[in-house]
Amino acid sequence: MLDGLEWAALLAIVIIIAGGKKLPELGSGLGKGISEFKKALGADTKQQEETKAVSGAEAKTADATNPNESK
Repeated sequence: MLDGLEWAALLAIVIIIAGGKKLPELGSGLGKGISEFKKALGADTKQQEETKAVSGAEAKTADATNPNESK
């Protein structure tokens, strides 16, 4: 991980490259990006849980309708 001095150097480089006036805009864009990423990650996890639930229900239905079928 980075120490305090390394963070300060990194921040100074970002300010030099981006300029002080663009820094709030960059921060806002980064925040929105992280928010969208978390939202998409949560939607993906929810979709996986729903898929597991549906496939489990289908397996139970198949077992009930075909009890003689071997697995």
